[in-house]
Amino acid sequence: MPKPKLLFFVEGFTDIRFVTGLAGIADLTLCVPEGHYRSSGLRDRVIASGARMAVVEIPGGRLSFQARSFGWLWRHARQFDVILSQELLRGSLNATVVGALRGTPAITTMALDPVAYFRCRHTRGQIGTLARIGGETIIRVLMAINGRLSTTCLVLGKYLQEVASACCSRTDSWGYYGVDTHAFAPASAAERLAARRKWGLPPDKFIVFLSSRISHEKDPETVIRATALARARGLDALLLNLSGGFEQFLSIARSLPFKDVDEWVIGRDAVHPMTEVPDFFKAADVVAQASLAEGLGLSTLEALACGTPVVATEVGGMAATLPGFARLVPPGDSEAMAEQFLWIDRNRDAARIQALEGRTMVQRDWSREKSFADLALVLERVAVGAAGGPATARTVAHG
Repeated sequence: MPKPKLLFFVEGFTDIRFVTGLAGIADLTLCVPEGHYRSSGLRDRVIASGARMAVVEIPGGRLSFQARSFGWLWRHARQFDVILSQELLRGSLNATVVGALRGTPAITTMALDPVAYFRCRHTRGQIGTLARIGGETIIRVLMAINGRLSTTCLVLGKYLQEVASACCSRTDSWGYYGVDTHAFAPASAAERLAARRKWGLPPDKFIVFLSSRISHEKDPETVIRATALARARGLDALLLNLSGGFEQFLSIARSLPFKDVDEWVIGRDAVHPMTEVPDFFKAADVVAQASLAEGLGLSTLEALACGTPVVATEVGGMAATLPGFARLVPPGDSEAMAEQFLWIDRNRDAARIQALEGRTMVQRDWSREKSFADLALVLERVAVGAAGGPATARTVAHG
């Protein structure tokens, strides 16, 4: 059977690992906002990847992109077997409406809980109560419309399966871009030391790696405080953040009442996720992920695939997926996180054994190969259902 003709409709950011994976299982066309596609670096990464795909760049800001992309979708939707669109909010509205009207099945995705993530803005004091209520209302309306019009919704793990079922009766569990367990693999002591030297990291420090971007749903303050507490108790720890928001991370660290922050907190710009990021997971002594809300936390799975211990807040998808494989702490509890850093330092063999058990789980449930093989089956089912009759929902198990 030929590969389905797939339109991947993107309003904002998407990951190059997902794009290249789609190109491997479908005859792919990528429809993107021109400005963000270029400024985010995605265009350069697509070109460098050599993956075969067509790219449609639509100019204009947010409102003009919404209008122009609707017109483009209306004219071209019937050229595709399936439309895939990210999330269940405004960015997917054009795709689901046009798909329903033009008879092309539209698949949406859910990698985060939109309401929970939006509430984090209120928790952080970025918006007031009325704005929170109004924003949540709009989000729920968009989720209801897109959920109803979607042929199916791809959901990242068990936790979000429950969230999505409230607005979309047709769901499939989905691994997003999965974990490349060949690139993210355990390293020997010599390989870990080599990775540190390669990237200019000290060979003798206890490195805490916070790999995620800094945004309103993340909680870098707890990781910074935990590292400071562990240092005060004798652990020679260094905290590293690698992200596009590293300058904000450094600003947060400097705003907290700790001495000599610049001596033990490092922030660096993001590096290529497919060729360079694995070195940092291998070099770290622990990966820390603190969040106020979390869909899953793929960086924790990448760490486990490397056999690197993980300390994470017990929230959202991390609470559903990581028990038994990571050291879980209550949200916002820097004291508990610091104790876990100290435990890992004092029990390195036991911590690594636990992380390697997590690698087995990742290989079984979250590998890149499994994620795209499962997605290929969903695309085929939806495309065949559209051509020959209604498709029935089927859940592909992840985690």
